[in-house]
Amino acid sequence: MTDLDTPYRRRRAALAAQLGDGGIALIPTAPERARNRDSDFPYRHDSYFYYLTGFTEPNAWLVLTADGRSTLFCQPKDKEREIWDGIRLGPQAAPEALGVDEAHTVDELAERLPRLLENTATVWFPFATHAGLETRIDGWLQKVRARVRYGALVPSQQRDLCALLDEMRLIKDTHELAILRRAGQISAWAHVRAMQASARLLREGVDLREYHLEAELLHEFRRHGSQFPAYGSIVAAGGNACVLHYRADTAAIRDGELVLIDAGAELDGYAGDITRTFPANGRFTGPQRALYDLVLASQYAAVAATRPGARFNDPHDATVRVLAQGLLDLKILDAGKVGSVEDVIEQRAYFPFYMHRTGHWLGMDVHDCGSYVEPTEIGQVTERRDPLSGETIKNRPSRILQPGMVLTIEPGLYIRPTDGVPEAYWNLGIRIEDDAIVTASGNELITRDVPVAPGEIEALMRAA
Repeated sequence: MTDLDTPYRRRRAALAAQLGDGGIALIPTAPERARNRDSDFPYRHDSYFYYLTGFTEPNAWLVLTADGRSTLFCQPKDKEREIWDGIRLGPQAAPEALGVDEAHTVDELAERLPRLLENTATVWFPFATHAGLETRIDGWLQKVRARVRYGALVPSQQRDLCALLDEMRLIKDTHELAILRRAGQISAWAHVRAMQASARLLREGVDLREYHLEAELLHEFRRHGSQFPAYGSIVAAGGNACVLHYRADTAAIRDGELVLIDAGAELDGYAGDITRTFPANGRFTGPQRALYDLVLASQYAAVAATRPGARFNDPHDATVRVLAQGLLDLKILDAGKVGSVEDVIEQRAYFPFYMHRTGHWLGMDVHDCGSYVEPTEIGQVTERRDPLSGETIKNRPSRILQPGMVLTIEPGLYIRPTDGVPEAYWNLGIRIEDDAIVTASGNELITRDVPVAPGEIEALMRAA
């Protein structure tokens, strides 16, 4: 049995204790996906399944009962397929390797599942995450129902397992935090490499393109053991940075423009997520520096608001207040038209330039699971009218931050050509994003191995 069994076994035990009398949980991993003829996309396991097993092979299921008993269904050993696809663990080795109580081949799933479901009270499975899962479970339950004349009892309830697992995954354990710190470090090193490559290649007169910097990121990810990018890397030159989910493409990176990179490494199933915006040649212009300083000041305010006992929305509110004042100061918003800072916030006049939230949960999924509503206050509902859309929005108290939660802090400004906005700011898109662990005393930023201060960015790029 390996050292990695400990957290997975502990999580299975904690989940089993929440299933209730007669509860049974079914958790499949992700399917393989065909990319084109005879070629699949690189395989990536299901996060819920991996969280409970640490097992990365496809075509596998975990069954967990309320008494804590775990059964794994996995691919059988197959000498011919293993020549082509790699060595399989197999059901005989799985109990010792993974700490499960028993294991069978996945070929036996249809035969064994009805018997495992028989005489249970509640079937738990992740709702709306695996296409066709509900239909398969219905088929197994029909087989249980066919045995009622022999005394078999059919489960009377089906419940969403995500509700339990999301709460468990929201608070990271020490095993997870160690991996997240390393993923953040690798991600930061990749950003450093891309920044320095940009300055160096422009000095050398290279026809520099967005995909060149993407290649630098990918090289650094893999060089340090990351298995995948955590998401499609955004490398956006010039005005492309005003497209929030832009992907690295063929656009030229020009001397005098800014480059926005939003990229992170995935390590052992956990994501890094960093955004940096920097001058392609290593030197900010005056307008670039003014807008950058504003976004950075808003991030500092958000970081200061990220602490235990605060609300998830507090960093966003702190960001918005700083950005609103700055937009007025830089004349991007006309005070004669929009009024005071309070008016800008109340009417959401900043929204054309800052249209996303300041953060999200981070973990195995880059936009990780977990409710953003405080569960102890979910019944406290207020209504407000959105000043931009006119729709009525129901508000519930946002989540109270606790040690072990991990979130991003990522304010930004995106200035498209707009009447009334000084042209010096047109086509500037700036976002600064770091990953934060909520601690007992505040927070720990785990991605600052790449600098954010403009002077430090310029020094780093001069040293390329």
